[in-house]
Amino acid sequence: MDTIHQAAAAITAAESHLVREIDGRGLPVAQHASSTAVWLREHLRISIHAAKRMLDLAAALDQRPALDAALVAGVVNAEQAAVVVSAVQELPADLGTDLVDQAEAVLIGQAGQFEPTILRKAGQRILAHVAPRIADAADTAALRRMEQRAHHGRAFHLTRQGDGRVRLTGWLDEAGAATVNAALDPLCAPRHDHGEPRTPAQRRADALVAVCELATRTEQLPDNGGQRPHVTVTVPFDPLGQKLGIGTLDTGGRLSPEQVRQLACDAQLIPAVLGGNGQVLDVGRGRRLISGGLRAALELRDRGCAFPGCDRPPRWCDGHHIRAWIEGGPTSLDNSVLLCGHHHRIIHRGHWTVRLAADRLPEFIPPTYVDPRQAPRRNLYHHRT
Repeated sequence: MDTIHQAAAAITAAESHLVREIDGRGLPVAQHASSTAVWLREHLRISIHAAKRMLDLAAALDQRPALDAALVAGVVNAEQAAVVVSAVQELPADLGTDLVDQAEAVLIGQAGQFEPTILRKAGQRILAHVAPRIADAADTAALRRMEQRAHHGRAFHLTRQGDGRVRLTGWLDEAGAATVNAALDPLCAPRHDHGEPRTPAQRRADALVAVCELATRTEQLPDNGGQRPHVTVTVPFDPLGQKLGIGTLDTGGRLSPEQVRQLACDAQLIPAVLGGNGQVLDVGRGRRLISGGLRAALELRDRGCAFPGCDRPPRWCDGHHIRAWIEGGPTSLDNSVLLCGHHHRIIHRGHWTVRLAADRLPEFIPPTYVDPRQAPRRNLYHHRT
């Protein structure tokens, strides 16, 4: 393994020399390629990102003979070489050739002990090793450059995969990431009331949605197209069978009838009659389901998510119709219960049921696989008697 790994490093160095020679002689231009990176992509059948990394490494090795020799000898590998190049480039421009060469030599020596992640951390502190007098000021300047680069490169993307999933990708700076972590962490704790089936990644995903749900309930978000921030779902309804169909979001995504019912529990519903080709024939007035005085009364009664063992406060909760509004259930205190997003989804799956007891407080009937006796349960966390 060691021999093959060293040979791979030497081959990478040889490849870098060829890339530099090809680029310097203008071969890609002579073969009518738009750039050397594009020529490498087509000739070697690699991604454009891999081609650009090859070009960057070739240019760096051409400038750093000592690093080039270390790669040829297998003392460093290509990933470590890229880390050393990045660390050297981050050094102050007026540092002086001797100190730059010394910093490079120290990092090459450390490559025999450290993998790239640790080596990168060592590179961030290398100036304190070779020039401690100017390290603090240079470190502050480098940190500012890093912060500016991170701020400029911040991004967030939501990409629909076409299979019901939406991929989240992006970049945040350190301050932004700290804020996001502070908002998500309290909602990421595993639940111990009935076991926690969710993975840590699933808990973080649920926490992100919960934070956004809370934000849309506030009055602090700006208007969007003249309206409060909202999610629009178009749902066909069969008046004969009294059934909801599959919902269509304004983004083009689709929701099952169960998800539609959950969204409709605490939302503004606008009935509309559409023609066969989708044209709007009639639009009724919007109807706010659980709000105002009713919402206040519900919060006073339930004091948070009413599901047994849940500690979520009222601001994290939806108003749920015990008997669905679409099935004729009234919008009243006796037909409503507060549920957090997680337990709201559980209730809509149909395994648990909720009802008001004789004292007009909510109680929940567990499925038989949780309790064969199906004894009613209440949330005792909120100190109800």
